[in-house]
Amino acid sequence: MADAGVDAIEVAEHAGNSVEVLLSRYAKCLDGRQEVASSPIKDLLR
Repeated sequence: MADAGVDAIEVAEHAGNSVEVLLSRYAKCLDGRQEVASSPIKDLLR
């Protein structure tokens, strides 16, 4: 879900975990998302 662009808080809630647990256990699933997340920010700053 997080890899599909869903907020980490929502994913954690659905999984029955805290965001901390979600990100520590499933961080490998989120690898490479930094560029995707940064793209809209870079566009706004141009």
